[in-house]
Amino acid sequence: MSSILTNTSAMVALQNLKSINMDLSKTQNEISTGKSISSASDNAAIWAISKVMESDVAGFSAISKSLALGESTVAVAAAGADKIVEILKEMKEKIVTATGENVDHAKITADVKSLSDQITSIIAAAQFNGKNLLGTAGTDLNVISSLDRNSTAATVTASEIKVYWLNWKKNLANARTISVIDATTATTELGTIETLIKTAIKGAAALGSSLGHIQDQKEFVGKLVDAMKSGIGALTDANMEEASARLQALQVQQQLGTQSLSIANKAPQMILQLLK
Repeated sequence: MSSILTNTSAMVALQNLKSINMDLSKTQNEISTGKSISSASDNAAIWAISKVMESDVAGFSAISKSLALGESTVAVAAAGADKIVEILKEMKEKIVTATGENVDHAKITADVKSLSDQITSIIAAAQFNGKNLLGTAGTDLNVISSLDRNSTAATVTASEIKVYWLNWKKNLANARTISVIDATTATTELGTIETLIKTAIKGAAALGSSLGHIQDQKEFVGKLVDAMKSGIGALTDANMEEASARLQALQVQQQLGTQSLSIANKAPQMILQLLK
């Protein structure tokens, strides 16, 4: 039955054209933004996951900067510690030499004093951004290293790498009082220098271990951020080749839909031919 009041064919054609236009608009948006899911309305579950991951990426990016700062701080202290170990070894050589009878003890005393002053200077200078792990009045260094999310993704806790303060201004203070004025005194000081060397080596090793830990964690965090960004992209980024092909197909469908609607709108005019 034909009717001049209700054009069912035109209604169907119009609905099809609206659907095509909506798909075309979505595809054009994907191409312009590069995102297949840019809002919760596109896919609420995937959008929520991507936003949680994006917040973690932001957190790990901040952690990467914290690790870089911690690495620099510990690297300065470690460099100072390594140099102090070498100076203490040189002092030991001087002391061993001073245990002999036919040596210039005054000259060796001056050399030992100079080396001791150098240790004091290095301890005072081994600071980065005001943080000194060797000097007096310092504190342990806590470097934020990770964000740990539990299995339900409801709780996030921060992990830290602790770098212990050595307080070498106090613990190596005996280096300033070493005396080699004669062979007997120098022989006695051999025990003192051995203790100082052991203390320095232990501290330098601890700093080196902490530095290696921070560097490894920094490298891991960098790779983790890259992997998370890649994962977010896999969830939300548009496939540009697919979107481009779909755009062309929809443009053709839009043209055909427009023609179909035009044909359907002409149907009532055919009824006029019956009245002639």
